Amino acid sequence: MSRRLLIIDDDDALRESLALVLGAEGFEVAVAAHADEALARLEDASPEIVLCDLRMPGTDGLTLLPELARRRPDATLILMSAYGTEELAIEAMRRGAYDYLAKPFQPSEVLLAIRKAQERERLRRQTALLARDVERAVGDRPIVAASPGMIEVLELIERAAEYKATVLLTGESGTGKEVLARAIHAQSPRRDEAFVAINCGAIPEALLESELFGHARGAFTGADRSRRGLFLEADGGTVFLDEIGEMPLPLQVKLLRVLQEEEVRPLGESKPRQVDVRIIAATARALESEVASGGFREDLFYRLNVLRVEVPPLRDRREDIPLLVDHFLAQTRDAIGKPVRGIDDDALARLVGYRWPGNVRELENVIERAVILARGDQIGLAELPSNVVHAESRADVAGGDLSLRRARHAAEAEVIRRALRETDGNRTHAARLLGISHRALLYKLKEYEIRD
Repeated sequence: MSRRLLIIDDDDALRESLALVLGAEGFEVAVAAHADEALARLEDASPEIVLCDLRMPGTDGLTLLPELARRRPDATLILMSAYGTEELAIEAMRRGAYDYLAKPFQPSEVLLAIRKAQERERLRRQTALLARDVERAVGDRPIVAASPGMIEVLELIERAAEYKATVLLTGESGTGKEVLARAIHAQSPRRDEAFVAINCGAIPEALLESELFGHARGAFTGADRSRRGLFLEADGGTVFLDEIGEMPLPLQVKLLRVLQEEEVRPLGESKPRQVDVRIIAATARALESEVASGGFREDLFYRLNVLRVEVPPLRDRREDIPLLVDHFLAQTRDAIGKPVRGIDDDALARLVGYRWPGNVRELENVIERAVILARGDQIGLAELPSNVVHAESRADVAGGDLSLRRARHAAEAEVIRRALRETDGNRTHAARLLGISHRALLYKLKEYEIRD
């Protein structure tokens, strides 16, 4: 639990009295009279909670907040001021503050704010542990979403996960269909069993049957030992058939038998074997058109099309782009050990405005490239590919301009709405889910004009 505190205030009496009160409560307290002293003390004090006054000689508290947040990203920042207004509190939250204390205050008010900050930190760590568990379950590419369309997709797959019914994921290449398939498996009763994925378009037809259904020893030239096949390997679990539209017609007949009879017959064997698998299929093709042209079996299409999930392209869910950029940046930074901390506004605006024909996969590649090329601790336009920088931009989803603030605010507002839905409008519980104080939630509800 957070125990190290830094108090920044030019009022000697208040600073020392707070230090005495909080020290008596068991906190390790460091003090600073102004911004320069505070920044000098950050490294040795390593504060987990910072109490910062608004008005100080030199750099004021509002100006100091972003620098504190940059240097101590895990610290909880609380702004103090005798000149408090609602607008000031909202601005403090925008600049990284978790809470706001209006002077004069009682020691009990300070302790309450700190206790809330400790509880927030406890919940944040608990959530991080849960998130790591989910990441292990769904692979190394967790789902990042804030747009209404993608949230609807996540809610749909969450409902579908409980049942064995076949799921058909459709959408353009690179939209993350395999990630969603893994999420369905991870939330299903089969989560502790195997998840086996195969790209039906990446394996030659002559080998695909053996890969899927297995073969007996001597079934064909070169078969010097038997092979179980992916369906039997996944018995009790989930099989993900990517690019199902590429599957040859003869194998479509065998797949239909698996769906209807729940059995497979390996090449060279005379008797079928029972198999219990949940099938998730994905395609970038319009299967209805393939059925009409004779390239895909109609009976198999209807067997696959039980629960259909349309995954929107990235250009139709631009609210997700800032969140995905942050995620891929952190992922690449950790993987290659390069201290690139963020992306500047102009570069992010270009990413939000680009059409992304390669969807999420293309965005991930662009961010990985940018981190590798970055000369400083931020990605700028110079690190982006020329086709992204010089592409004609589209208007931002939240307004008529390409605004970083609008994109982030649209994403934040949608997450708040979702928290309120999940807690049936209970603001206290929603604030806890979001990891912010109740007061901060009230400010954000007013700022974004969100009504319960």
